[in-house]
Amino acid sequence: MIDTKLPKLITKLPGPKAAEVLKLDAQYISPSYTRDYPMVAKTGRGAVVEDVDGNVFLDFAAGIAVVSTGHCHPDVVSAIQKQAAELIHMSGTDFYYTQMTDFAQKLAAVVPGSEQKKVYYGNSGAEAVEAALKLSRYHTKRDKTIAFYGSFHGRTMGALSLTSSKAVQRKGFGTLLGGVTHIPYPNCYRCPYNLEPKSCAIECATILEREIFKRIVDPEEVSAVFIEPIQGEGGYVPAPKEFMQELQRITRKYGIMLVCDEVQSGMGRTGKWWASEHTGTEPDIITIAKGVASGMPLGVTVARASVMNWTPGAHASTFGGNPVCIAAAMATFQLLEKQYIENARRVGEHIMNRMADWTKRHKIVGDIRGRGLMIGVEIVRDQKTKEKAKDLRDKIVDAAFTKGLLILGAGENSFRFCPPLVVDQEQADFAVNTIDSILTNLEKSV
Repeated sequence: MIDTKLPKLITKLPGPKAAEVLKLDAQYISPSYTRDYPMVAKTGRGAVVEDVDGNVFLDFAAGIAVVSTGHCHPDVVSAIQKQAAELIHMSGTDFYYTQMTDFAQKLAAVVPGSEQKKVYYGNSGAEAVEAALKLSRYHTKRDKTIAFYGSFHGRTMGALSLTSSKAVQRKGFGTLLGGVTHIPYPNCYRCPYNLEPKSCAIECATILEREIFKRIVDPEEVSAVFIEPIQGEGGYVPAPKEFMQELQRITRKYGIMLVCDEVQSGMGRTGKWWASEHTGTEPDIITIAKGVASGMPLGVTVARASVMNWTPGAHASTFGGNPVCIAAAMATFQLLEKQYIENARRVGEHIMNRMADWTKRHKIVGDIRGRGLMIGVEIVRDQKTKEKAKDLRDKIVDAAFTKGLLILGAGENSFRFCPPLVVDQEQADFAVNTIDSILTNLEKSV
């Protein structure tokens, strides 16, 4: 059992048992997975994870922002065990579960907008996006879609067609879904139009009417605009409030569905239920996964009731809305609502305050951004030229692992803090101090 809430390393990394697992992994497991460092997990509690050799790590990755209530929260474990002993599966495609309607009511009550909502269940973020893509086409009877450079919406063929995070994610798979147009995301640190932040906030939205709708695709053929209110794999970049509101104005003007992909940013991670709430926007469709069920596979697509008007058989999932997964989601929802969304806001604010002077003290820190416990730090070779320094970012991620801190990269040259929402201030301070020290040492050799 884990008896510490901070790192405790007892072997070299990887340890002997971990090294054996790595050999077997190389022999049997698909090489398509990306692994940043040789962490072989065995046990998790709260915000810490123990590996197969007994080393304890502070987890600021949270299974890619998934274990929102921490590893193996007792309330979530109890809900899973209780449900698994009663009913595991019947398929919500053909039969009914009270769990499906119970959780749908919970979600509908916290999704922005006054109109009644309807809920579709799948198994992952990619499935939630696929459902939103199909629903937007079905509802509007249009077949064109707008997405953004740097976006990540999933790896299934439809979701991949919207994704433009890394070329390797698309390479080798041939022709993807047609009718998708990508436009620049509003990254004010790296404005695609070389404007100042004060003047560029809405430029990436107005390009739709000024250029795209005039030169590439008629707005009456566009079914949806897919947007991450905070880009995840694109580098943890928040979209400005002014941009999101202008985007909503444009989509409503032309009857286009505004789809907010909240797979990574939702379920309280930003200190509110949804990142889009920080901008005052009300999406027509919202996609949810990752933190929704504390690690159990569940994807959810929520839409305005008038939008989710497809007929029986139009779309379904054998395992979507599995009662065990929804039991975990119900327990997760209650925990987030009761205390952890507020904790994400408070601890996230503390972390941002601790790092506020990093761009002055560390010459390789170009930008610090985010909301709540969704924080990105961009690493550059030079603050004036903003030259991206992927190699330095990778060294930071590797060095953190050797000190017992688990973090992940985000985008080309940023790393992210996305710990479980149960993380406390002492753990946050350890993470900040550890990275601060790594930056200081790394800069001596730059």
